[in-house]
Formats: sequence, C-alpha cells, structure tokens
Amino acid sequence: MSNVCDLRSALELIKSMPGEYVETNVEVDPNAELSGVYRYVGAGGTVMRPTKIGPAMMFHNVKGHPDKSVVIGMLASRKRVAALLGTTPEQLGWYLKDAVKNPVEPIDFTGDAPPCQEVIHLATEEGFDIRKLIPAPTNTPQDAGPYITMGMIYAKDPVGDESDITIHRLCLHGPDEMSIFFTPGARHIGAMYEKAEKMGLPLPISVSVGIDPAIYISAGFEPPTTPYGYNELACAGALRQKPIELSRCLTVDCKAIAHAEYVIEGYVVPEKRVREDVPTGSGKTMPEFPGQTGPAPMVPTVKVTAVTTRINPIMQTTIGPSEEHVHMAGLPTEASIINMVETAMPGKLQNVYAHPAGGGKYMAILQFKKSVPSDEGRQRQAALLAFSAFSELKHVILVDEDVDPFDSNDVLWALNTRFQGDIDTITIPGVRCHPLDHSNETQYNPMIRDNGIACKTIFDCTMPFPLKKHFERSQFLEVDPKKWLPDFE
Repeated sequence: MSNVCDLRSALELIKSMPGEYVETNVEVDPNAELSGVYRYVGAGGTVMRPTKIGPAMMFHNVKGHPDKSVVIGMLASRKRVAALLGTTPEQLGWYLKDAVKNPVEPIDFTGDAPPCQEVIHLATEEGFDIRKLIPAPTNTPQDAGPYITMGMIYAKDPVGDESDITIHRLCLHGPDEMSIFFTPGARHIGAMYEKAEKMGLPLPISVSVGIDPAIYISAGFEPPTTPYGYNELACAGALRQKPIELSRCLTVDCKAIAHAEYVIEGYVVPEKRVREDVPTGSGKTMPEFPGQTGPAPMVPTVKVTAVTTRINPIMQTTIGPSEEHVHMAGLPTEASIINMVETAMPGKLQNVYAHPAGGGKYMAILQFKKSVPSDEGRQRQAALLAFSAFSELKHVILVDEDVDPFDSNDVLWALNTRFQGDIDTITIPGVRCHPLDHSNETQYNPMIRDNGIACKTIFDCTMPFPLKKHFERSQFLEVDPKKWLPDFE
C-alpha cells in the first residue's frame, strides 16, 4: 500500500520515479502560458495535438506570485496514478471497485491545528483578494478568467446529515467572489444547492486544493455506484485503509480536507446568477474534457469568507481536457462498470478501459470472455449494463480476451477484423448523455428534443462463439527477451 497521505507525500513518491516529475525556476505567466507549456510536456487526453502523456511539472516562479509554486499534471499518467494508489495500471478499475464497496468514513482532525490552517486570511481584513492569494491559471487566452480546476468542494445537506465532495470549476471574479458551475442534474452538491436555494438559504462550502490523489480519484464516482448520501471521502479512506481527516472551517459551518494546501471558505449565494466570463467578457468558459470551450453560461456565485493555507502552499491545477481529467473521471467509470457487470455475470468481464479519446466519460472498451455457447449475446448485455452504471457513457466497444483494451491499435484491429457495421452496431437513440458534447445539440441534430440527448452506440467487435477457432490469432513462441536484452522492459 502507498504511504501517500497528501500532496507533499505524493510529490515525494513521484520524484523517486524516473521520468515522472520535472520542475522549472523560469518565470511563467499563469495567464495561458503555464498551461501552454504543459500542453507540450504532458497534457495528453483530448488536448489538440501536438501533446503527449508526460511527467508532472512544478513551476516555482509564477508571475505575480513570487512566493508560490504551481504543480500541474499530477494524475496525468495511468502509471503515476497506480503508483500513487499502490496498485498496477491494469488493476486500477478493480482496485477502485473494491474500495467503493468497503468505505472507511472520514474523521475529524484531532491535533492542535490542522495543516491547512497554518496561515489564515480573513475576508474582513483590509486588502483581502483571492486573486492575489491564489495563483489560479487560465487554460487558454480565451478563458473566462483564472480558474481553480482542482478544487475539492465539500458541503452538507441543508436539512439532512448527508455530506459530499465534488470537483466543480470555479472562476475567480473579484476580491471575495467566485462563480461555480454545476453540471445540470449530475452532482450531489448541485442538488444540495438547489435544496438550499428553495429555502432561501446560502449553502456553506469549503474548497480544498492540493490534496491526497486518492480523494481526487474517489470524487469522480457518480450514481448509481455512489447514491445520494454516499460521501466519496469514504472511498478515499478505503483506498488508504485509514480515514481521511477533516478540519472545521473558521468562518462557515462546514468542513475541509485537513491536509490541503489551500482551503477557501464561503457559501453559494441563493437566487443570484452571473455570466461566468465576468472577468474578461470573452464569451467563453474554459476548455472542458471533450476538448472544446463552450459559451459562458449564467452560473451561481460563491461569496468567499476566508482563505487558509499551509506554510509555503503548493497550488495544484490541471488542463481541462487533459489526461488528468481522463483519470479523475475515467477510473471511477471503470470501477462502476466492473461493479455492475461483475454483479450480474461474474467472471465474464476481464477488464474495462475508459478511453482518453472520450475524456474518461464518453467511451469505454470492455474486454469480455465467452467460455460457452450460452455466453453469446451476454457481451451486449454487459454493454447495456455499462450504460446503466455510468449515465454519461456514449460509446461502448466490446473486444475479446485476446485483445488488449488498453492498446488502441489492438482495439482498432478488432474493429477492422471482427466487426461488420450492419450487424455489429447497436444504436440506442434519444438517451440523456452529457450537455458538453457539441454533437448532442439540437443544431447538430434537429431530431433530438434537448441539448445533451445522444444516440448511445455499442460496437460489438467480439468473435461469434462458434467461430472462435476461425478467428484465432497467430501464436508466437513464448520467450524471455531479457536473455538477449538484459535491460528490456
């Protein structure tokens, strides 16, 4: 099991892994330049090419914030995520599936003062300005403004005992104000805000930035795997085999991650909406996981009451469409699908890969094994279960056990040699998917009734069971190449 418990211990681990960490003391502008650099170094995902999967990168000299550092791409490599969670890249989905089913509830911090409150800035102080306290970058020159992209938001149901954590994009608008975007109907904290707003109440929240990677990954789970009332911090606790520690906020009735680098305290204001692009008037938001930037919507606002930090805090950020988002969204997707299919038909599903081309949300590769004649057709049932496990999934590609779901060339080989479009394509039109998909808009397809409705599609690239021998791949002699190349990996 990994000994990682916060961002700093996570950094120490990846620094010990060759090729997984780089840093620079050259000044960088957080306004588009920082993300522009990392686009080449290691963004990957659905970022416009050229890009690649590469190391995490630390910027020690951030323009306008000479005493602060910014790290980006901590989770932008499946190998890195596996090491940070103490497992292997191939087993991540199964590892998360077990964790979410065996939750370890968070506990309150019991020391004198939590690390996240080593330095305190109150909004009532003269000169308070979150834009000066927090080195929040923009992804592109067209962004609505500086964004907190790795902010773990904690809130509690205004009338019940349920609490939750979720990542939402936050745009810094003024000295003590941010905007917050809730994906319609998709997140528990959005539901909490709707409930509080109907009562005319503000919703107290905390925003923890720079935390244990296990928390970021766990926060990506969604219903039905984690229904309302399931706090994903309990999944993170299971991954670490010990409870996540929470601290009480100083200015609002809320809790935060005790070992966070930054904590922003405040509340979501009821009955107030502003355009997300108030800081720039660009008409845009920021690049999201599909690789595009949408128009600026009307969004709720957050009134900031305090910012607390560790001494010499490290800001953590990400590029919206990067490989990092793929893992935060895609690994819980994989675990949710495995959980659903394994419950229905144990032993048939070999593995799942939430492919980066779908941002971790739109596309999954399911590796399925047919062992007996009656297994024929069950692979398509597994695909239907995958859609039920994760509602934002759009495409499922089914492959056999001899095809590596993590190797895109191998998957495309199966598509070309074990698939016929007229008999192996199953379409399910008119199903709710995700509002950020530009092809799920009425202007693209006038036949759909509302933006966000998609045609979900199954591509069955598996061999018909009676023809498995006919489709058998060429078998090579098994040897150990290290006999000839001792350093071979």
